[in-house]
Amino acid sequence: MANTQAMCTQFKADIMNGLHAFGSSVIRGGTTKDTYYMALYLASATRNASDTVYSATGELAATGNYTAGGAALTTATAPSTTGTTSFFTPSASVSWTALTSSGSFDAALMYNFTSSTKLAVAVFTFGAQSITAGTFSLTMPTNDASTGLIRIA
Repeated sequence: MANTQAMCTQFKADIMNGLHAFGSSVIRGGTTKDTYYMALYLASATRNASDTVYSATGELAATGNYTAGGAALTTATAPSTTGTTSFFTPSASVSWTALTSSGSFDAALMYNFTSSTKLAVAVFTFGAQSITAGTFSLTMPTNDASTGLIRIA
């Protein structure tokens, strides 16, 4: 059997848990998990992989039951691994009731609300929606290596 170059699978989960600091100064001082939010964005916005922090630019206006910054995600399930993939999915869907959208929206930004700069995690897109006094829910996928919301393979 030969050696094979690879990133250790548990290391990927450890990154999600904030257990490693390669820099000369450790930025993280706390030992509690961070709070994550999901914000909704208009179809005319430009949210993508280059986002580094939460931005109100292009966000759905605070109308109906939507507030600027979005809603908190329930994160009762810790990151996990299967095979060579680490994954994490919020443990509950996020919903806005009595929502009246300020226009057509088709994206959500997951970001770290605990971070002082509101660090961006990922942008998720879906079919364009326009809602008047209705409920909008983002249903979370199964938390596993093939469908988890965030996966590192």
